[in-house]
Amino acid sequence: MITKRHIDGGKGFDFGRTSEDYAKYRDIYPDAFYQRLLALGVGTHGQHVLDIGTGTGVIPRNMYRYGAHFTGTDIAENQIGQAKRLAQAAGMDITFLCSPAEEMPFPDEAFDAVTACQCFTYFNHDVLAPQVSRVLKPGGVLAVLYMAWLPYEDAVADASEKLVLQYSPHWTGCGETRHEIGIPSVYQSYFAIERSEVFDLPVPFTRESWNGRMKSCRGIGASLSEPEIASFEREHMALLEGIAPENFEVLHYAAMTILSYK
Repeated sequence: MITKRHIDGGKGFDFGRTSEDYAKYRDIYPDAFYQRLLALGVGTHGQHVLDIGTGTGVIPRNMYRYGAHFTGTDIAENQIGQAKRLAQAAGMDITFLCSPAEEMPFPDEAFDAVTACQCFTYFNHDVLAPQVSRVLKPGGVLAVLYMAWLPYEDAVADASEKLVLQYSPHWTGCGETRHEIGIPSVYQSYFAIERSEVFDLPVPFTRESWNGRMKSCRGIGASLSEPEIASFEREHMALLEGIAPENFEVLHYAAMTILSYK
């Protein structure tokens, strides 16, 4: 269980509680997301890449075909279990370890790149920054990645978000607008910002898959009781039947910041 005062009013959450839904419904980044990352020089053939906060291994599994050698770590044992299962089913040789990002069990200069997708806000950066610099090779990069829906521009996202807030009034995963990723000042001692990009991505869903995406968010599946989750799902599906066709797109934006190791 993770508890952060600046997240959800200090309410604890554990993505391991929603790992099955996470594995099924949160592998949603469009191909354009990965192509942009490759164009920034991350995950290319022959690189050794560490994905911290890997969850169910979405980044390593989707970029595996481009020829990088991936290792993924996550603090949640259930998430790592799903990552291993999915990689094995696809015949992918990816190493997954249950470990806090701040306690990297790797030798110095082991990786060409470190990626952190959708998880950067959860870390203790005073500890993480020197650890990342330690495991990177000279010339290595840290890629901080993020994608979120835009509720003020997408009616379905707005309605779903308002329902989440009825169940989790202190949920801070709401109200997103386009912005670059904030990098804590501690990283300035080890890295220089090389590139920062923000771009739009329409993401396709069905009613079921969007419901699963929302159910597996921090404000619902990672923090509520089973009866509360079931109640949300019933109410959310009824909502979607009234406002969305069976197949639709939800407008998202993506942000990528590449930091080069000094």
